Amino acid sequence: RKGIFMIDASKGFMKDGNKNRLRSRDIHKIVDVFTQGEEHPGYSRLVPLEEIADPKNDYNLNLPRYIDTREGEDIQDIDAHLNGGIPARDLDALDAYWQVCPSLKESLFLPLRPGYLQLSDHFPLSTLNFQLKEHPQFAAFLEGMDEHFTQWRDHTATELKSLQPGCNPKEIIHQHSEALLAHYENHPQLVSLPSPLIDPYAVYQHLMDYWAETMQDDCYLIAAEGWQAVTSRIVERNKKTGKEKDKGWTCELVPKPLIVARYFAAEQAAIEDQKAELESLQASLTELEEEHGGEDGAFAELEKINNANVTARLREIATSGRDGSPSRPPTDPDDEVAILKRWQKLTKASSALKKAIKSAEAALDQLAHDQYPKLSEDEIKTLVVEDKWLATLETAIHGEVDRISQALTQRVKELASRYETPLPQMTDRVTALEEKVNAHLERMGFAWN
Repeated sequence: RKGIFMIDASKGFMKDGNKNRLRSRDIHKIVDVFTQGEEHPGYSRLVPLEEIADPKNDYNLNLPRYIDTREGEDIQDIDAHLNGGIPARDLDALDAYWQVCPSLKESLFLPLRPGYLQLSDHFPLSTLNFQLKEHPQFAAFLEGMDEHFTQWRDHTATELKSLQPGCNPKEIIHQHSEALLAHYENHPQLVSLPSPLIDPYAVYQHLMDYWAETMQDDCYLIAAEGWQAVTSRIVERNKKTGKEKDKGWTCELVPKPLIVARYFAAEQAAIEDQKAELESLQASLTELEEEHGGEDGAFAELEKINNANVTARLREIATSGRDGSPSRPPTDPDDEVAILKRWQKLTKASSALKKAIKSAEAALDQLAHDQYPKLSEDEIKTLVVEDKWLATLETAIHGEVDRISQALTQRVKELASRYETPLPQMTDRVTALEEKVNAHLERMGFAWN
């Protein structure tokens, strides 16, 4: 042997309470790197025996001697703080982005002086993330990543729909997780970059997490019973009394939201509109109570704002108006009556809308329940594979892609804000503010030296 292959995987874990737990991605990466002898800066390398035997190491196999896992220090540039501008070396550290989008750097930054640049006025910090995604090359990259997932999704959907009773769930996840990892490891843009923007192992982990959370149970159901979507009642038993209570129904393989989204989207949209209207009514009620809830407000006479007390107060005002002996001198009885009647109107409308929503939800619940016996096997496969499994994975992996633009946006904002105001400008501003304060103090009769 010419050396020892070393791996420092000490940063690959997740916190689980007071423990550090290896994730599926961490284990897979360790095994892959070791079996293939891959060298990654800050992670693994083949250390020559000569280096180990060198007197400075003296055969000490402590990993930090051979693998530097320290993250690069974010250095504060004194020249930039004094004269403004973003150091070119900080932008060079984002080289992976510039390799994917060669013209993005020139669009974002303008030369200020040798070794320093400034953010273009065409990219204000408030809209930076949106404008990044709109840049033609960056948009093309994001679109390419979406198309890359779509290729895997379409191929995988066909295979998953072919699952039959008796299938082996462990073989299923092994086959498709390895295929997903290989699919992203072989992405042309990811392979060509020394530091890929997307870690294929992070994509792989999304599938493994969803497998443990949901997909595994579904596959065992299919292995045992086939593609059947059967509803069952949810019955809860009171531990003290032993009485059972029906809490509705459920379907493990095809949850109700999938049925509603595919077959009763219009009914669900109507309910959402009603809920939005209800929120508006309740906001108006809250605003009315807060506006007139003071000592001289229309609700001051009420111990508690409810329909019974409001009705009683209106009756009291009407009675006092006839006999001329009000219980207290109201500032404006007519306004008080108008406010209380408006409260009643809003409350009545809110109550009616709540009943309508409850009725509509019950009707939708029944429609969804009655849809299950009508489902064909192909429809069940579509609901489970496309609407449930792959749609969830697509959302998770798209989130991984979104983090690319967010990370670049955050770093650019950090650098631009850090060097936005040079020290001389800060000093001048402090001096101007100090003179302003001194002038105010002098006018107030204080001598300031």
